[in-house]
Amino acid sequence: MNQPYAYIHQGAKIAKNVVIEPFSTIDNNVEIGEGTWIGPNVSIMEGSRIGKNCKIFPGAVIGAEPQDLKFEGEESLAIIGDNTTIRENVTINRGTKASGKTVVGNNCLLMANSHVAHDCIVGDHAILVNNVALAGHVEVGDWAILGGLSAVLQFVKIGRHCMISGGTGVRKDVPPFVKAAKEPIQYVGVNSIGLRRRGFDVKTINHIQDIYRIVFQKINNITNAIEYVEAEMPASPERDEIIQFIKNSPKGIIKGYKQNN
Repeated sequence: MNQPYAYIHQGAKIAKNVVIEPFSTIDNNVEIGEGTWIGPNVSIMEGSRIGKNCKIFPGAVIGAEPQDLKFEGEESLAIIGDNTTIRENVTINRGTKASGKTVVGNNCLLMANSHVAHDCIVGDHAILVNNVALAGHVEVGDWAILGGLSAVLQFVKIGRHCMISGGTGVRKDVPPFVKAAKEPIQYVGVNSIGLRRRGFDVKTINHIQDIYRIVFQKINNITNAIEYVEAEMPASPERDEIIQFIKNSPKGIIKGYKQNN
């Protein structure tokens, strides 16, 4: 059902049951999956790949050129997964030659005015609350929630199941399963409520808490803490995920909680 006042380039590939409301623009080299709704005044630009059953609200701009002075017009993509909701005035830029794509996963919610810059990867079920800003090359893990007005520095990685407090400047990597807040950003606990909602049992949550007590409270040196966790803590998928995330963090992870801050 395509409204007569929408512009759809003949080179776009539009699946069945896609609704495109008036005054939206669908550019060349765009693909839109079945059941997706494109609201009025939406711009879907060249290189965009929109999944099935998405909702894209008025004012959103998907696939615009990167806001990167090194961009030289190379072909690249902005990929949106299935069942993702993109609210008013969200902007998602396509990738650069560094990776060739910007990716937002399945079942995500990007609230009004949030921005996903070039070459970002946002995992499945992630939520970006109003006015979240992701700089280039940021990685956000599955089920992560970023509070409103939080801003993430380029190349930062945020692990799975994290909760970032609103208004936080994220300049360091945030390991999985934690809550992070304050200025400068720091660890403020395990995201136990979120983990329970997603089916983690009490034993697993307690295990995660024990690991982070060592990492952020008992041993001041991160390298020593990880060596201790690897040698002394029972093996588990969660333990191994935490260890690998911290070992593979070139920017370094956030600091532990400080009572006086």
